Amino acid sequence: MNNLEQYDVVVIGAGPSGALASSLLVQKGWRVLVLEQQAFPRFSIGESLLPQCMAYLEDAGLIDTLHDNAAALGFQFKDGAAFHRAGQNTTINFTEKFTKGPGTTYQVKRADFDKLLADKAQGQGVEIRYKHTVVDYCDEPNGASLVVHNEQQQAYRVNARFVLDASGFGRVLPKLLDLELPSNFPVRSAYFSHFKDNISDTSFDRNKILITVHPQYSDVWYWLIPFSDGTASIGVVAQSERFNDDESSDLLNQFIEQDPYLKTLLAQRELLTPAKNIKGYSANVSKLYGKHFALLGNAGEFLDPVFSSGVTIALKSANLIAPLVDRYLKNEVVDFDAHYAQPLQAGVDCFRTFVTGWYDTRFQDVIFYSEQNTQVREMISAILAGYAWDTNNPFVAQSERRLNVLAQLCQN
Repeated sequence: MNNLEQYDVVVIGAGPSGALASSLLVQKGWRVLVLEQQAFPRFSIGESLLPQCMAYLEDAGLIDTLHDNAAALGFQFKDGAAFHRAGQNTTINFTEKFTKGPGTTYQVKRADFDKLLADKAQGQGVEIRYKHTVVDYCDEPNGASLVVHNEQQQAYRVNARFVLDASGFGRVLPKLLDLELPSNFPVRSAYFSHFKDNISDTSFDRNKILITVHPQYSDVWYWLIPFSDGTASIGVVAQSERFNDDESSDLLNQFIEQDPYLKTLLAQRELLTPAKNIKGYSANVSKLYGKHFALLGNAGEFLDPVFSSGVTIALKSANLIAPLVDRYLKNEVVDFDAHYAQPLQAGVDCFRTFVTGWYDTRFQDVIFYSEQNTQVREMISAILAGYAWDTNNPFVAQSERRLNVLAQLCQN
């Protein structure tokens, strides 16, 4: 191995949470190194942002580069979500919400979006090394030591006073430190790809993600995320046993054909890339931080893609952790449990309530209820817009109890 390198912070992963956290920390004057296993741009799911994301991007000075490049990259303006179930249609407008803050955002191609943020972070002074893989972690008296393999599989060692794992589904530190726990969600799979959608229906609103419930199975759903260049991300999610062994693209097209509305809406679709699939994506960990590290976003816990909460949780985790790491590096006493793990988990648990309610149909019954109360609707809209940490919202503060009461009212 070569001579030891020393940084204030090493971030594992250059995705949204890694870019945001490293950007915030380098602006505080710290020396930050990001180690990214892949080369950018690279494909990723999680393409429908929530408006809450915009506030976090603005805090890190990353919002202008998003606005400036959105049109050229085919990013789609987004102001809400549309839902379809067995002939029923309803929409949620994110500008009509209980919580103050941005009410619009974008639907993004993650390969370009992630590179955009990473490039901007580099421009702010963050050092990023692509195709460098962390293979070992060891606590030291004054920080942590990492063993890294470069693109040529040559090993070298890096020391950091603090390490942030933003590796997403790679879950580097949970695997190295045996922190992984099974999720309490059933094992589900997602099949997805990009299409030239060729949608001619003038009533279709490209400013909203479309979530469609399967006509036969209430726990199976589709996403349709339009982009401004006439393409779309389309996927189907179900428990793994509902899928057969067909090729991913064939299987995805078969499921699209099973829903009458999507079959008509997407009758002229053209597959642009072979479909991909991920299985058993929901995950959990035994702890979100240690003596010299913290887990961000999907490296900690990933729930489910149904309400596009993944990137929001990732950015929230980065937004929470960066000022704490700044204080830690200044040798201040920091309570990571009280000021990071607990508040982050509170919002995740709120999302969990509504994800669970979607699959057991309680929340579906609320979404499709025909006589909705305006104030309640705005409270629900705020959560779906990503404001799951606003405890002034009764459906955040008491999410499980409130959803149960609301579902019973709708069902009756």
